[in-house]
Amino acid sequence: MLLQIPDVLDAHQLEEARRLLADAPWEDGRSSAGTQAALVKRNQQLPHDCKAARIVRESVVTAVERSPLFLTGALPKKLVTPRLNRYGGDTPSYGEHVDNAIRFRADDGVRVRTDLSCTVFLSDPGEYEGGELIVQDTYGSRAIKLPAGHAVLYPGNSVHQVAPVTRGWRIACFFWIESMVRSDEQRRLLFDLDMAITRLRSRDGDNAETVALTGTYHNLLRMWADT
Repeated sequence: MLLQIPDVLDAHQLEEARRLLADAPWEDGRSSAGTQAALVKRNQQLPHDCKAARIVRESVVTAVERSPLFLTGALPKKLVTPRLNRYGGDTPSYGEHVDNAIRFRADDGVRVRTDLSCTVFLSDPGEYEGGELIVQDTYGSRAIKLPAGHAVLYPGNSVHQVAPVTRGWRIACFFWIESMVRSDEQRRLLFDLDMAITRLRSRDGDNAETVALTGTYHNLLRMWADT
């Protein structure tokens, strides 16, 4: 499932992120890539321990943990420590690759299975040309280029790439999620059911049918979740 999440960060959070990242100590992004990915990775990242990275990632984590759409789409169990990257100039792209199945959190070394990937866009589309996140799924390739503050969730096992940035800079925060529900198909069923219940409750209020459907949702989650 590929899910776009609008307005994860508000205008104030974006302004602060831009201010911090303007003079940040960007470094070669290949330092965090595996052997195969390093062959096609041409971007820049921030060191985990720099001030800008710490403040922006804390803002992003707080924001996604307050987002109902993120929570119901990801059903998060653990997050990998978010990182900041940028594309442009001599480091404009990231060719086709698949992310590592297991990542280690930077702060405590805990292993995290990468069921889902998340990108939070920090640059508006008008600030750069190219730079689409291109994700392959069963329906073909999908190109994503969202407004600043918006996020996209997509399966961690997807072949994906960032198209070359030909003007300006594309800056984003990215991280991986280990979900309580490992199966993408099961997460999708739970998400669709939750959204349908939300629409029914908004239209008709609570009644015997919405209570029964809510019970079904939680019984399925109880059956499939690993906490």
